[in-house]
Amino acid sequence: MFKITNQTPRRTGGIWVLLFSVIGLGLVVGVVAAQAQMFGQGMGNGMHRHGADGTGHDVFTMPGLRGLNASEEESAELALMFRNFDTLSREVSNLPNGIRTVTSSSDEAVMDVLVSHVTGMIDRVENGDDPQIMIQSPTLDIFFLRGDEIETEIEVTDAGIVVLQTSDSPELVEALQIHAAEVSAMAEQGMHAVHQMMMQRAQN
Repeated sequence: MFKITNQTPRRTGGIWVLLFSVIGLGLVVGVVAAQAQMFGQGMGNGMHRHGADGTGHDVFTMPGLRGLNASEEESAELALMFRNFDTLSREVSNLPNGIRTVTSSSDEAVMDVLVSHVTGMIDRVENGDDPQIMIQSPTLDIFFLRGDEIETEIEVTDAGIVVLQTSDSPELVEALQIHAAEVSAMAEQGMHAVHQMMMQRAQN
């Protein structure tokens, strides 16, 4: 179990039993038909066919934030964070056995969603409950398979939401640090960072 300490009266939004609840990050109605219509033949090599260069992406509805196992609320909250990524700030410290991150938003509503998303995603990891968000990074796969090997502490402070994650597995430590860098890129560049990562994976 992960531990949450809330040092401020900030509303946390609770832990989603479902996840992005994603990612969190909505419930897809007619998943197969919707994916075929929006993404051509669906997913291929980790790419969702709205254009590797980002062409065809709808910044308002953000269909790529839907998931096979994600709630409508989770996807809506992910979209809110992507639309308001310029309000986010983030610090990451790589530790010998994991990571420590501090993430915050200058917008109170976005901050509430951020806390809800983080706690919801970590709850999903602990339960092996992959939201299967269409654009989610494959780096997350190992977390859902081996979440019981990750120790997590969450603290909500005036500086933001502080997350400490450690593991005895070098493979998981590496994945934690890679994913932390991916999240930082998204906090800095929004959906553009997602498109860049998708293109890089397609070229490998």
